[in-house]
Order: sequence, then C-alpha cells, then structure tokens
Amino acid sequence: MSKRADTVGIVGAGSFGTALGSVLARAGRRVVLWSRDPAIVDAINKTRSCPRLPNAPLPAPLEATADPRRVAAEARFLVMAVSSKDVVERSKELGGFLDGSHIAVHAIGALAAPTNERVSEVLERGLPTLKIGVIAGPALPADLAAGEFSSVVVASRFDEVNSEARRLLNAPPTLRVYSSKDLAGVELSSALSGAYTVALGLCDGLDMGAGPRAVLITRVVAEASRLIQAAGAEMKTFSGLAGLGNMLVRGGKRVGSDDYQLGRRLAEGVMTADSERTEGARAALAGMTLADRLRVRMPVLMGTAAVLSGRAEPRDVAKLIGDTVAIEE
Repeated sequence: MSKRADTVGIVGAGSFGTALGSVLARAGRRVVLWSRDPAIVDAINKTRSCPRLPNAPLPAPLEATADPRRVAAEARFLVMAVSSKDVVERSKELGGFLDGSHIAVHAIGALAAPTNERVSEVLERGLPTLKIGVIAGPALPADLAAGEFSSVVVASRFDEVNSEARRLLNAPPTLRVYSSKDLAGVELSSALSGAYTVALGLCDGLDMGAGPRAVLITRVVAEASRLIQAAGAEMKTFSGLAGLGNMLVRGGKRVGSDDYQLGRRLAEGVMTADSERTEGARAALAGMTLADRLRVRMPVLMGTAAVLSGRAEPRDVAKLIGDTVAIEE
C-alpha cells in the first residue's frame, strides 16, 4: 500500500473529527486534518491539541492543514466531519481537488440543509467520486478522546468503501467498525436518532418517569422504522448501532449530549435560536418534512418538531404523545 492509500483525511476540526483523528493517530495511522481556521491548524501543529476538544491528544502521525488541496493529494480516504449546514459548501470546495479514485464517507447525523436531502446525495453531486458512504453510531467524542471502547457502522453501496473504512478506521481496543450495505437506512437512522434524543431530553426534563420513557423508546423504534421503510431502506436498520444504539448512548442522563441537553432546556421553557440548534433539532424538523412527503404518521417526531418550532408547549406535547402511545398500543 502507498502512503496516500494508508492516510486518512478528515474534513473538519470539530469535536468528532478531532476525536477520530486522535484515536487513529494514537493507533499509528497517519492523519491529515483540514480546517478552514488557521488558528486551529496552528494550535494542532504546535501544541498537539485542538481548542474544540482539548482533552484529545493529537500525536505526530496527525498533521493539520488549512489547504484543501493538501488533504486531497495526501489522503485517498476522506471523512467529512462538518455541520449539516456547511456540507454543501464544503463538498463543493473540496470537490475541485478530488478525482474518481477518492473515497468519501461522512459522519453527519442530520439531513443536509437547506434541501433536507441525505448527505450522501449532496456528496454525489459535489464530489467527482461515486465511492461514498456514511459512518454512524454511539461513538462519543469524549469517549474516543479518553480511549474508551466505541463502535460505529459504515454503510455504502460499494464493497470497497466498506472494506477500506474497516481497514483504516478500526483502532482496537478504542474503536471497532462494522459495515452495512443500507446507505439510506444508516443515514436516516443516524439523523432520526439525534431527533429522538431531543425527545428523550424533553421526557426527562418533564420528569415523565422510567415507565413512560421506556414506552416512548419503544414507539420511537416503531415510527422511525416505518419512515425508513417508506423511504426505500431497510426498516430493521434503525434497531442497530446508527439508530437505537446511538440514541440510547446520547440520550442517557450520564452522557447528556448536546441534543439531550437541548431537550431538557426546552422542557424548562428555554427556547433556542435557530443558530444555536443542534444537529438533532435540525434533523427533527427535516424529518417531519420527509414524513409529510411520504405520508408516514410520526407522533413523537411531530411533537418534538412542534416544540422546537414554538408551535406547542412541551407538556401539551408530552400528553399528546402519551395519549397516542396508549391508543396505538
């Protein structure tokens, strides 16, 4: 294998991109991390840490750059780890330096703004390669940075994408990578898991109790699976790492992910500006657009989106969801 084939390029120096780079570099994998922010690049190369995740060690196999041409030239395998709000622009910017030999997977747990498309569809238009996939699952940046066991699933229509992802991203004992052919199912499961994590935060913020919480999770699996099937993907995918596994970890009271904390704030009546919304919040609103188009009834997602958009009070939505669950059971 060439040096380029054995190098992982990471697009974005946010918490997940930095954490993934940390895991891979500690395992001896060469990583080139591209950030638009020269101050972030300088901090990584000089201090071996990133201000956005300062507890993640970034040893010498990892190098940062502000030049997209360098990451394209030095890494054949690329991980897009940017916000769903930025993926369209970043894929266009990077696409001018890629060719058909590159492999691109994204780690974006939402639908792409403003079109509400799956991120892979955006990448297929913006990048000159068809070798595209997604990685998703309950791998939290803090756990990766601390070296705790985590796992993700990679999904693509191409066997080469899955096999290269397993070869380059597996970093035992910290990170284990599984694979799937259900690209659409894994993408939608990842996005919906973030949306439902907001709902779990709402549930806990309203002190609904362990019993109603368990029923809520059961109904979430049912309605998410219906939407995924209606979208032409495999309904069982949501029950795996990208969906249920992701939601259970991020929606745990001990972890308190950004999506979960947003739900708790909403339960307290604290409204959040559009610019401060999490990926899960954006996924909830985009998911309802998709559900309406496919005519899938999703009361939990609908209630969560209604609270996020200010059209309903949290306690009213909690009662509505509870009544709906009782009827459907």
